[in-house]
Amino acid sequence: MLSLLEIITKTTDFFASRGVEPARLNAEQIVGHALGLKRMQIYLQFERLLTEPELEKIRPFVKRRAQREPLQHIVGTVEWGGLTLKVDRRALIPRPETEELLELVLAQIRGSDVRRVLDLGTGSGALALALAKTWPEARVTAVDASEDALALARENAAVLGLGERVEFLKSDWFSALPAGVVYDLVVSNPPYLTDDEVAAAEPEVRLHDPLAALVAPDEGRADLYKIITGAAARLAPGGWLALETGVAQHPALLAAIAAAGLTAGEARVDLRGRDRFLLARAA
Repeated sequence: MLSLLEIITKTTDFFASRGVEPARLNAEQIVGHALGLKRMQIYLQFERLLTEPELEKIRPFVKRRAQREPLQHIVGTVEWGGLTLKVDRRALIPRPETEELLELVLAQIRGSDVRRVLDLGTGSGALALALAKTWPEARVTAVDASEDALALARENAAVLGLGERVEFLKSDWFSALPAGVVYDLVVSNPPYLTDDEVAAAEPEVRLHDPLAALVAPDEGRADLYKIITGAAARLAPGGWLALETGVAQHPALLAAIAAAGLTAGEARVDLRGRDRFLLARAA
C-alpha cells in the first residue's frame, strides 16, 4: 500500500513528465478532489495509507489532467473575484488577468454612482456577477452570443443568489440591447487573440476553450473595435469603458477610442508588465 504523500509524489513526477505545471500543486488538487480532502487535510494525512478503492477514485482524474484537460474542468469550479464559479467547456475559464480588470475597475470608480452596468461577452458570468455583488443597487446586464455560455452564467447566478440581480441576454455585442438604454460602466473581456497565438497556446487553451471566445479577425482587434465604436452611444455622460486586450494592440485601440469621441483613453499594464487593459470615459 502507498501513503498519501507517496501518491502525491508519484503524481507530481507523472504530471511533470507530461508538461503539467505546476506539477505539485496540480497533484495535490487532483488527489484532494478525488478523495474529498482540502489541502490542509492532505498535509495532515501524508502518512495515511490509501486503500485500493481510494486509488481507483484518483486514477481517472490523474489521467484526464495528464491529457491536459484543464484542472478547473476536472474539479468543476474556480475561485475568482471572491466567487466560486462553475466552469466547463461552454465558456472560457475566468483568467487571473480578468480578475485584474475587475480590481482595476473597482479601484477606478468605486466611489462613483453606478446604476447600470453592461458586461459584453459575459462567458461564465464572472465579471457581471462580481460587479453585481459589489454594487447591490446596480442593475447589471450581461450579454453573450453563445447560448451555452449564457446557460452556464445563469447557473452561476442562481447558485450565488444573484439570479434576480443580473439580466442575461443573447446579443452580438450591443445589437439586442433595448434602444436608448445607457450605462455607467461597460466592461468586456472579448476575443482578442490571433489564430497563430491560439495555435501556440497550451493544450488546455487551444483544445478546451471555445475558439469563438478567443480569436478575432484583424490581428485580434475586430471585436474590440466594435465595442469601442458602439460604447460611445451606450455610455451615460461620464460613464466608463473598461477593456481587457491583447498585447501590442494599444496604439491602434487608443486611436479608435479617440475617433469614437471617448475621452481619457488610458492604457494599463497587467501584473507581468504587459499592455493588457484600456480605460476610457464618455464626454
